[in-house]
Amino acid sequence: MSYYSFRLHWSVKLKKYKTRVISTLIHHELLKRGRSLETLSIVEDVAFNLIKQAVIYLPEDVKQALREAHAEETSDAGRTQLKAILDNIEFAEKYQAPICQDTGTIIFYVKAGAKAKDLDKIEAALIKATRKATVEVPIRPNAVNPFTQKNSGDNTGRLIPWINWEIVSGDEIEMTVLPKGGGAENTCVMGMLVPGEGIMGVKKFVVDAVMKAGAKPCPPNVLGVGIGGGSDIAMKIAKKALLRPLNVSNPNPEIAKLEKEILEAVNMTGIGPMGLGGKITILSVNIDYAYRHPASYPAAVAFNCWAARRASARISADGTVEYLTHKV
Repeated sequence: MSYYSFRLHWSVKLKKYKTRVISTLIHHELLKRGRSLETLSIVEDVAFNLIKQAVIYLPEDVKQALREAHAEETSDAGRTQLKAILDNIEFAEKYQAPICQDTGTIIFYVKAGAKAKDLDKIEAALIKATRKATVEVPIRPNAVNPFTQKNSGDNTGRLIPWINWEIVSGDEIEMTVLPKGGGAENTCVMGMLVPGEGIMGVKKFVVDAVMKAGAKPCPPNVLGVGIGGGSDIAMKIAKKALLRPLNVSNPNPEIAKLEKEILEAVNMTGIGPMGLGGKITILSVNIDYAYRHPASYPAAVAFNCWAARRASARISADGTVEYLTHKV
C-alpha cells in the first residue's frame, strides 16, 4: 500500500470513529437532558399537587384538633365559630375549593438528598408549579412588589415562592409547602429577651404576643416558638416548628412540658375562637430552639391561623412519589 493510500485509509477510519464518538456523546447528552426534563416535570407536578392539597384539605391532625376544640369549648359564641369552621372544612373538600380566600404566601421546605440529581433545577420547577396553581386551583395572587405596590398576578416574584433548603444524606427529595396567610403573619413577633429571665421570660413573651394579637390571626391558632440562635434564626425555627403535626409531642420531655404549660396559660386569656371569647384560643404550641450567644436571648412566635395548612411529599431517585400528609 502506497503512503497516500495508507493515509486515505486511516483518514476514513478516523472520520468514522469520530462520528461514532460524537454520536455517542450526543446520545448521552440527550439522555441526560431527558432525565433532567423528567425530573423537572416530576417536581413541578408534585409541587402543584402539594399546593392544591394544602389550600383545600387540612391535614387530619389539624381537623382532629378542631373537632376536639369544638367538643371542649364552653362558650356559645366560641362553639358557633368552631362549628362554622368545621362546616367550612367540609364544604372546601366537597366543592374542591380553597378553605380560605387568603391562600397565603407560598413557602417551600425542601429536604434534598446530597446524591439527588438536578437539584439546580428544583427552584424553576417550584416557580412553575406556583404559577400553574394560581391559574388552575385557583389560588389568590398574593405577591406584591413592596416598592411599586404592583401584584405580579401569579404568586411569584423576587425570592417568592420562598424556598428553605436542607441538605441531607441519600438521594431522595422531600418537599413541604406552607401557604402562610397574611392575618397570622401580621402578628408574628420576634424579641430579644433578658438572658437572666430565662424560661419565665419566654412564657411571658409568648402570652404577651397572644394577648396583643387578639382576634387578628383568626384563632384558634397554632404557635411556633423559636428560642435562641439569633434574631433571624429564632423566627426561622419558629416558622418551621409550625410544620410539626399537632398530635406529635416534642421529643424532649422538658420542652414538651413547657409547651403544655404555655398552652394552658394562653388558653386562660379568654380570647377564644375568632376572638369572640372562649377557652380555646390556641390549638398547639410547638417549640424548637438553637444555642444562643451568652449576651443574647432571642425568641420568636410564629402564628398560624386555624387553617393550619401544610402538605408534604417524598420523591425517590427512581421518580416514584409518596404523599406524606394527604392520602392520594
